[in-house]
Amino acid sequence: MNFYYKIIAAFVFCFSLVGVLEANAQIFKSKKDEVKISFFSETPLENISAVNSNSTSFIMSDSVRFSLANTGFKFKKPLMQEHFNENYMESHKYPKSTFRGKINEIVDLSKDGTYKVTCTGVLYMHGVEKLITVPGVFTVKNKVVNLKANFFVKLDDYKIERPKVVMANIAESIEIKIDANYLPFESSKK
Repeated sequence: MNFYYKIIAAFVFCFSLVGVLEANAQIFKSKKDEVKISFFSETPLENISAVNSNSTSFIMSDSVRFSLANTGFKFKKPLMQEHFNENYMESHKYPKSTFRGKINEIVDLSKDGTYKVTCTGVLYMHGVEKLITVPGVFTVKNKVVNLKANFFVKLDDYKIERPKVVMANIAESIEIKIDANYLPFESSKK
């Protein structure tokens, strides 16, 4: 009989521990239309930039996730957008890009403040997965979390070809910027 009490006590302890862990988990969801991912290509001949405001993102305890439709990037020139989707990103074949990473530092996003972080994870783009580390800054004010990040990706790393005809117009490395706002997950349901 004593054995059964120990088993029941162990189950109660395990369920209590799960409840405590879930209560301490920080989950934040991006605010609608408030995740902006932009890129910039600078060359002596031409600068190319585009912004995607149709991304989604979550922060779950010590991890960050982003997902975006490649066709969501908007360019100043419609022809650039067409070439980007058809020739470079091949959006019909690879419609989404994602990032899943772990925040390397311990931060408490429930408290106002500014937190410099790095996040290491897998960037999936153009059918290629690559491990990268991205520096960023979380700014928390009145329960709103803002993430700003800035990093570079090499097109060759993701098998994105630059045709010789326009090679001088497109940089080898593209600057990526992220500006995202989040609310605690419970608040975002309202």
